[in-house]
Amino acid sequence: MSTIETDAQQSGRAQATESVDRPLRADVRLLGELLGRVLREAGGEGLLADVEHLRGLVIRAYDGDTAALEEAEAFVDGLEMERAEQVARAFTVYFHLANLAEEHHRVRVLRERGANGADAPADSIPGALALLADEVGADEANRRLRELRFHPVFTAHPTEARRRAVASGIRRVADQLSKLHLAVAGTPAYAEAERRMLEEIDILWRTSPLRTTRPTPLDEVRTVMNVFDQTLFEAVPRVYRLLDDALLGAEAGAEPARATPFLRLGTWIAGDRDGNPYVTASTTKAAAAIASEHVLLGLERAATRIGRALTLDTGDTPPDAALAELSRRQQSLAEEQATRIGTRAPNEPHRKALLVVAERIAGTRLRDADLAYGGPEELLADLRTIQGSLVAAGAARSANGELQHLIWQVETFGFHLAELEVRQHSKVHRDALADVRSGGEQAEMTAEVLQVYRTIASLQRRYGVNAARRYIVSFTQSADDIANVFALAEAALGPDEQPVIDAIPLFETFADLDASTDILDAMIEIPQVRSRLEQTGRQLEVMLGYSDSSKDVGPVSATLALHDAQARIATWAERNEIELTLFHGRGGALGRGGGPANEAVLAQPAGSVDGRFKITEQGEVIFAHYGDPVIAVRHVEQMAAATLLASSPANERANTAAKAEFTGLAADLDRVSRKRFFDLVKADGFAPWFAQVTPMEEVGLLALGSRPARRGLSVESLEDLRAIPWVFSWTQARINLTGWFGLGSALAAIEDDAVLHDAFARWPLFRSMITNVEMSLAKTDRRLAERYLALGDRDDLAALVLDEMDLTREQVLRASGNDVLLQERPVLGRAVRLRSPYVDALSLLQLRALRAVRQEEQRDPTDEHHRLLLLAVNGIAAGLQNTG
Repeated sequence: MSTIETDAQQSGRAQATESVDRPLRADVRLLGELLGRVLREAGGEGLLADVEHLRGLVIRAYDGDTAALEEAEAFVDGLEMERAEQVARAFTVYFHLANLAEEHHRVRVLRERGANGADAPADSIPGALALLADEVGADEANRRLRELRFHPVFTAHPTEARRRAVASGIRRVADQLSKLHLAVAGTPAYAEAERRMLEEIDILWRTSPLRTTRPTPLDEVRTVMNVFDQTLFEAVPRVYRLLDDALLGAEAGAEPARATPFLRLGTWIAGDRDGNPYVTASTTKAAAAIASEHVLLGLERAATRIGRALTLDTGDTPPDAALAELSRRQQSLAEEQATRIGTRAPNEPHRKALLVVAERIAGTRLRDADLAYGGPEELLADLRTIQGSLVAAGAARSANGELQHLIWQVETFGFHLAELEVRQHSKVHRDALADVRSGGEQAEMTAEVLQVYRTIASLQRRYGVNAARRYIVSFTQSADDIANVFALAEAALGPDEQPVIDAIPLFETFADLDASTDILDAMIEIPQVRSRLEQTGRQLEVMLGYSDSSKDVGPVSATLALHDAQARIATWAERNEIELTLFHGRGGALGRGGGPANEAVLAQPAGSVDGRFKITEQGEVIFAHYGDPVIAVRHVEQMAAATLLASSPANERANTAAKAEFTGLAADLDRVSRKRFFDLVKADGFAPWFAQVTPMEEVGLLALGSRPARRGLSVESLEDLRAIPWVFSWTQARINLTGWFGLGSALAAIEDDAVLHDAFARWPLFRSMITNVEMSLAKTDRRLAERYLALGDRDDLAALVLDEMDLTREQVLRASGNDVLLQERPVLGRAVRLRSPYVDALSLLQLRALRAVRQEEQRDPTDEHHRLLLLAVNGIAAGLQNTG
């Protein structure tokens, strides 16, 4: 494909294109030219000509040429099926390359920002700490920093549309792009990097974008392990080092580290069995073993690398008494290893001690009873002994450098890497307990439920209590749903062999959110819960579900209900002297609580954060936030900074005052938006119509993840449809209904512009909602939405959707006072405008396939129309960078 600039500059998109940073444009141009060469070599001039012709048409159409859109649609409909697939794949590969260029540019900007010596921004930890210190004083700010917790939880929810092979190919292209930037044009190094990029783009083009089989839960575990190995293991100490540099200034490295680890990593992958029959007790156990293998191998390699470099001679850096004692214990415990290492480094006691530590970590990984550490605390004790001896000998920089990084890694990841959390549906517990109490032969599901508790106990014995102690109850509707967790544990293991369990209620529907504090009142009277509160200093975790609440009452009412529930739960916790952690089950898409997470943190009700923020990270979001080490560091830092500032007096006052002042406005928005949402989703025949006008059923064929798309009900009901395909399907249809529907009517009911402008200026929750809806609307396309909606036979429902889309677009601009969508986010706005025409091309290809599929008397998911449809689904997901 040739450059995107030529056509764009001949159109109304020129301004958007010109304002994109020049290096980014250069990268997109280069990658587009290389893809064009690959297409010409693979499919001849005809393929490239077809791609370019369609590209030109959709760009003209995006600029308002109605005839060009009709011409593009006719062109797509006239393509031979094989050529249509090739064109779809070409646009998809282009999006992968454009996404790569944007990520590369973001890394470049972050590095340049770090190199220019500017003051720390408020969304950095040093910047947030300085702002906080101005309000509460340095001592209190530092105390809050020491108690800070940011707890991302990786989930296997199927929202990553790319195959792992495709993701790996994209990463290899990125590596070559980095090498090209380091080379000088015209040199052999530059030519080699360009040749390798062509090779990798050719591989990417020839790799099928569609999975042939669903990944298993353990496949999903291994996919996320790649993120840990390639970025997170090294990124985490870099975050702490940035903070330490800010805290200590010129003395950083010469003084003991002051940054304390605040990141805690969790995972649901192979632990979340709610509706996933493929997650069993054995897969949960295997997942924990895989995670432990990866973290222990990482620690072993780090200890070996640092130990080999610790060549400090005993003459200048003598060991202290504690290190001498450690060496004696090591000689006794690991005689062979200690003797071998000591022979090579007879006068380097610190090197010897750390290399023996590495041998013991290896022994732990290999389950060598003679060498293995009993737990991470033992390892930390040895590392701190070595560090203390270095300090005593005057080698402070060796003590506080790479060795400190290793200590931070052990403190953060332990021997389990991530805290494995179990999740199960409350109804499954009720059925299992009834089965147990019946005294008859137990059902297969009951046996599996009981086996999970035995697995938790086994994991705690092997990896420590923190490896697996959280048990989340989906659709918690009463305190009995929590009590059932403990009753089943006793049935599985007896009263004396219980694992440590922190049962976590998950409030998902509007009714459950409304009843949350009443349920919590009864929950803390359960004897096992009361006992855990005493053991933990009255710490309690409560999870809030964003996805199902939005599907239940619509995005506006769900946002307001979640905010109100958080405020009530925070007040309840304070009244009961409980240290509360709210766990936010947010998805990547706006219909599932998505949007800029750091802004969402700052909009939380007073008292609901208190220095602790836990959130799910899933699918494409995991790779977007943690796939690159520089971006991973920035994301963690932004989230930690927001968590610090959320509980600042000024932020809490602003949120409290706004909540009180705009209570009436919230009630009006809730009432009107909910009615409008119900007018749509409760209309007779809505569910089958929804399946007809979106690729909802076909999304289930895409093999995105191990979990089924539905909990078992047919398309006649939305009650049991998972939130991910609900969101994904509306996104594919270029409607994004789950992010905005009902807001337009609600805003239109507020007659006074000044009220809306005041709320936008002073109510963080309202501002966040409006700007998020702007983002969602910017990715919609009315012309294409009309075509998708025409696939159904309900003009009334189609008109309802389109009228609300038009009204919402008008009303969010009225509320913000802006002239165009994303006016306050120009970088994002430019990116959306530049991408949209290319997404339009894929939408037209998908529409062609959908029309054919809908006309088939018997749908065959293996036919060529389904294949084209799924290829387009994959490409649109890459283009919009949103799935579920």
